Amino acid sequence: MTDQPPPPPAVPPGFGPPPPPYAPGPPQPAPPGPEFLAVDKHNSIVVDVSGVAFEMYDITVDFPWPEIRSVHYKASPNGKALMVAVVHLDGRVYECVVNARPRELLQTWFTQLAWVLGHYRPLG
Repeated sequence: MTDQPPPPPAVPPGFGPPPPPYAPGPPQPAPPGPEFLAVDKHNSIVVDVSGVAFEMYDITVDFPWPEIRSVHYKASPNGKALMVAVVHLDGRVYECVVNARPRELLQTWFTQLAWVLGHYRPLG
């Protein structure tokens, strides 16, 4: 028997496996978080992990969190509706009003909205 040298390695010395591909992977779904929803006959307000959305008479406007400077809310002057305003980074203000029926629903919305906004915007 003749001794033969071992076969050369498949990868030259000093080189490792190829690097992982540089293309980004598929987008990852946003982790679930708390949501707020107020709806009446014509309008709705949604606050969730992606931002704030207003729907008014079948027209939807979405405001992603990175584009929002602040969110404000209050009761309407007659105390029968929730008024929510989004201040965009460029200073423009968008507002949506949702009627609370029964009227007691307004206090429930205030509690829920404060908690959800505090989760996504802890500093305001």
